[in-house]
Amino acid sequence: MHGELPKQKTQPKTRSRWRALVVWVVVLAAVAGALWYVFVGMSSPQQRPFGRGRNAVTEAVPVLAAQAVTSDVPVSISAVGTTQALNTVTVKAQVDGKLLSVDFKEGQDVKKGDVLARIDPVLFEAALNQSKAKKAQDEAQLANAKTDLERYQRLATTNAINKQQLDTQVAMVAQLTAQVQFDSAAIDSATATLGYTTIRSPIDGRTGIRQVDPGNIVHITDQNGVVVLTQMKPIAVVFTIPQQDVQRVNEAFAKAPLETDALRPDSNQAIDQGKLTVVDNQVDPSTGTVKLKAEFPNASLQLWPGQFVNIRLVVDTLKGVTVIPTSAVQRGPNGAFVYVVGSGNKAVMRPIGVRKQDETQTVVENGVSPGDRVVTTGFVQLTDGKSVSVGSDNSQPARNPELTEKVNTPPPPVQRPNDRQGGGERGGRRGPAGAQ
Repeated sequence: MHGELPKQKTQPKTRSRWRALVVWVVVLAAVAGALWYVFVGMSSPQQRPFGRGRNAVTEAVPVLAAQAVTSDVPVSISAVGTTQALNTVTVKAQVDGKLLSVDFKEGQDVKKGDVLARIDPVLFEAALNQSKAKKAQDEAQLANAKTDLERYQRLATTNAINKQQLDTQVAMVAQLTAQVQFDSAAIDSATATLGYTTIRSPIDGRTGIRQVDPGNIVHITDQNGVVVLTQMKPIAVVFTIPQQDVQRVNEAFAKAPLETDALRPDSNQAIDQGKLTVVDNQVDPSTGTVKLKAEFPNASLQLWPGQFVNIRLVVDTLKGVTVIPTSAVQRGPNGAFVYVVGSGNKAVMRPIGVRKQDETQTVVENGVSPGDRVVTTGFVQLTDGKSVSVGSDNSQPARNPELTEKVNTPPPPVQRPNDRQGGGERGGRRGPAGAQ
């Protein structure tokens, strides 16, 4: 038994050495196969993508290009504003009483003068009748006093009565005349009060949610009123601009009304076009901004009171300027430049002067002329004087939104023979056969 112990200890060590040797052989075979694939398998020009390798021939760089055009470019200021109704009215009762009916539907468009609600008019009709009766009583007394005054005046000419009695009668007539006038005013007041029992719309607008139901007692002091009316057409948008832009806005506003566009929150598409109406008379010292108000027709109710909306205020228009896509503009140590496709499809680097730039287009002061083709994509391998292969959509205008999507599309990869069969041992055996 003691003689067999060394054999049991030696067998595991022998297996470990064999396993290590097999692993090293596999690793060396894999490295050798990879080196063979790089230096032999890709030696064919058809299998070397974009001319890579030691014996590759220089190829033209694939690019997309757009033509510089002459256009009129608006100069605008962007801001975020809040939509506000031109008029908002809380309709309240002007007399106390029982609400008999509500004659509108919530959310209904009403015209000025339309009946909105009615209050019980019985007490106010009685007050009007009392005023009319009082006036009739005082008019009868006035007529009698005038008759007595005529009689006293005839008697006074013959000294049949005391002069003091005549003067008293004259004062009585004047007093009753004033009383009749007071009664007329009381009738007018009672008539107006009776009219308040019919609540009418003071403006053209849209009703909100009603605040009280029929059968309730309404009071003049009620804070919520009966309903809130909001004028929807036209509508206003209040927005702010930095104080640095106030001068050029005022200069442009003094010449003509400025066009203002309300934009969709998710795009630059205008949903309504209006005019600037007011520039506030002071700068907010806490923010350094100035409030502006623009008015919009809102014919289709695109804008809603309280809504946040993007605003584009056009303050000027650049006439007949050269425009290129912003994607064509590159930046370097010496400033902005572009690659122009020259004769022989050679890329020529030109420094440019940028006058105005946004996310889609750039106004160029110099360096590019209308009709020049500027490279918009494919800058990775592009250098001055490099041959280029221009894509088929080089005739797209400078402001074509589809150009950016085409720029980001990578070229199709070169397909090798072993890629057609996928990975694995079988595909690895077919690679050398294809290369031969």
